[in-house]
Amino acid sequence: MKRETLPQAAASGLVHQPAGTHLLADLGGIAAEKLGNCAELEALLRSAAEAAGARVLFSHFHGFGEGQGVTGVVLLAESHITIHTWPECGFAAADLFMCGSARPELALTIIETALQPTSSQINTVRRVPPAIS
Repeated sequence: MKRETLPQAAASGLVHQPAGTHLLADLGGIAAEKLGNCAELEALLRSAAEAAGARVLFSHFHGFGEGQGVTGVVLLAESHITIHTWPECGFAAADLFMCGSARPELALTIIETALQPTSSQINTVRRVPPAIS
């Protein structure tokens, strides 16, 4: 992620606060056909990022072969979204970290609506820089 000095960032209107929300989502009971297509998962995560108010910088997805899972990342100006899937288990692990005003919970709603898991476990971590003495 490109880091700008404060004066440059302020001049360009791209000031992002380092604090944010990190969602770790374990999604189970998903139909296998929803977990193996790189192009569909990439489109889903890009749409989810945009719905959350994040700016997509780059994405890369890799499929492990017919009937196998996918691993993918969408890099954001605000941080990232990743997904790892296991169609044979009906399982997807998603990681959504966004700082500034982006709202990862909106992205997660888009992902859950598309994948339709029968179970989910979500862990939320508030990320903040350590206090400076």
